[in-house]
Amino acid sequence: MLRTLLLLGRVSNLPTVWSNCLAGWWLGGGGNYWKLPFLLLGVSALYTGGMFLNDAFDEEFDRQRRAERPIPTGKIAARQVWQYGFGQLGVGILLLLVCGKVAGVCAVLLALTILLYDFIHKVFTASPWIMGACRFWVYLVAGAAGTAGVNGLSIFCGLALAFYVVGLSYVARRESYRGPVPYWPLLLLAAPILLALLLNTGAYRAPALWISLLLVLWLARCLQPVFAGGGQNIGWIVTNLLAGIVLVDWVAVAPQIPPLTSALVFLALFGLTKWFQKFIPAT
Repeated sequence: MLRTLLLLGRVSNLPTVWSNCLAGWWLGGGGNYWKLPFLLLGVSALYTGGMFLNDAFDEEFDRQRRAERPIPTGKIAARQVWQYGFGQLGVGILLLLVCGKVAGVCAVLLALTILLYDFIHKVFTASPWIMGACRFWVYLVAGAAGTAGVNGLSIFCGLALAFYVVGLSYVARRESYRGPVPYWPLLLLAAPILLALLLNTGAYRAPALWISLLLVLWLARCLQPVFAGGGQNIGWIVTNLLAGIVLVDWVAVAPQIPPLTSALVFLALFGLTKWFQKFIPAT
């Protein structure tokens, strides 16, 4: 049962959620350290709750296309998944209300966006944009927990992350709907790099360039099968692009915090994501 719950929550992706929270919090001025546990736990609950409800809404689809998922295999009843999912959304909102009114409002908007995505993502072809909006709200929730609150940096960097997630999500759709990966969504993956080059000047440019280069190399590794032709393991590509979210967050905050601190935090979260992915599928 524990493994079933971990599968439903896609917990291997949680380090990318923590990375989003830390990046948004740093961009919001950092400080307010007592809010960090509530921020990390609250957003984690919203994420896993949303993933539970994703399976609940997709029950019939999974019975036809992904019979290995927990509900079709009978490992857990759909009623329980609905209960756990909505329960986690409620707990997440309550935890984030502790971080302040703005964080609480953003948390409610995040929860509503999650529900909207779960409800329509299989029938609405533009649903990846809703998924991108979910990660955007995470940055705003986290920014609101910082001493400076939501500001231009958290908004613009949140948008760059959203574009990356949209591109990733269009690739991920090919797991359920067969066909070659379209090239145009791949351009969206470069949004964080372009923003880093535009925003950072003077002394801030060097760290942004170095981490952007690291992200470029990782994207090249992930997308090499797309451009090489032949068979494409979409699951492998998406799993690695999900891990790349941590690098996107690193690009966002690299000019703002000490290099050693950022390297220790984001490399640890990246490694943790890849390690978790060995045991729990990311998609």
